[in-house]
Amino acid sequence: MNRTPVSSSNISSIGYDPSTSTLEVAFNSGGVYQYYNVPSNEYSALMNASSHGSYLAHHIKGRYQYRQI
Repeated sequence: MNRTPVSSSNISSIGYDPSTSTLEVAFNSGGVYQYYNVPSNEYSALMNASSHGSYLAHHIKGRYQYRQI
């Protein structure tokens, strides 16, 4: 999946596959996680958030199934 680099103290890049509604987040620590069944509007909001990390923590984590890849 292609990811877009972001300016964040915790996240290095974010990608999204609209055909599977999969969000992929690469962290500065090196971990990469995929979140499943994430609506495209949620991805757009994440990308447009003033703080990607805060948005992820409050709107994605704990709401969507995920796995580390």
